Amino acid sequence: MQSNEPLARALTGYDGPPVRIMEVCGTHTAEGFRNGIRSLLPPQVKLIAGPGCPVCVTPAGFIDKACWLARHRDVLICSFGDLVRVPGSEESLAALRARGRVQLRVVYSPLDALAVAAEDPRREVVFLSVGFETTVPAACLAVKKAAQAGVGNFSLLCSNRTMEEAYHLLHGAADAFLYPGHVSAITGMEVYRRLAAEGISGAVAGFGAQEMLLAIDIILKRLAKGMPFAVNCYTRVVTPQGSEAARALIAKVMEPCDARWRGLGVIPHSGLRLRAEYERFDAEKRFSVPPLEGRENPACRCGDVLRGSCEPPQCACFGKACKPENPLGPCMVSSEGTCAAYYQYGGLPGNDRFRT
Repeated sequence: MQSNEPLARALTGYDGPPVRIMEVCGTHTAEGFRNGIRSLLPPQVKLIAGPGCPVCVTPAGFIDKACWLARHRDVLICSFGDLVRVPGSEESLAALRARGRVQLRVVYSPLDALAVAAEDPRREVVFLSVGFETTVPAACLAVKKAAQAGVGNFSLLCSNRTMEEAYHLLHGAADAFLYPGHVSAITGMEVYRRLAAEGISGAVAGFGAQEMLLAIDIILKRLAKGMPFAVNCYTRVVTPQGSEAARALIAKVMEPCDARWRGLGVIPHSGLRLRAEYERFDAEKRFSVPPLEGRENPACRCGDVLRGSCEPPQCACFGKACKPENPLGPCMVSSEGTCAAYYQYGGLPGNDRFRT
């Protein structure tokens, strides 16, 4: 980390007021631990986790709907791997699979699920579409291709989210946001300029140690000036305009809707659903899925973690009843989950390898 030393010295020497910076993306949390970034910060600078893991913010009701499909409809469910182990109100898809109650296939892309459907037109294939602006374009592309090719046995169960509205809700939880680089590659900087105009500050950061340290350093310097800001510290990937083609594809296939986030409740206009012309690919309508609200485990504090009001070690279940092999909530399941990062990189009670 030779090239990081000047930045590390600058951060260590910070003598300003207390600052809370929210790592919106779970990858930032994991990489911050892995690279020892927390240990480089002065005591008054605190990194707190946020809601930037799509698996983590997926509500229990969505898992319940997927499980209902598995139990009551003859469908093959295709999903990203992490989502399979997320608990619903009573069980996870992994638990159903262990009892032979679900046809389930882990895929890496919604286009993989579309290919499965195209191979056998007699089998209904449902892809669990979970994600932010980064992964939504692929789901939209799969629906568009299905429509063009006349693939009638493919559909999405949607739990897609957009981040801008969540920043408004979380504004008071932190002094500034460490904005996610991959989402920003799609949105561009305009969304953050709008947020800055409303008094919400942050910097877009990449995922290497040097990139994260640079963004934190800039956040501290800009906060000292007392003016809201939006800074791009990831210019090699994130452009001012972002991906106009990806946003156009999303706008063609999907439209905004109110959406429930785990731990944050219903955020108006923060979700994405299929437009009317593509609703034949909507699994909820296609299979008459009932409106299941879901119940989260009352012992699990994932919701508090996602709001930045609780660190994983403050949860009584962390590292005890809740471990990666037996997760009570999605923050311990996902590879980007805050609880999983704390567990893997030294946040266990009594382990002071990293300052939390």
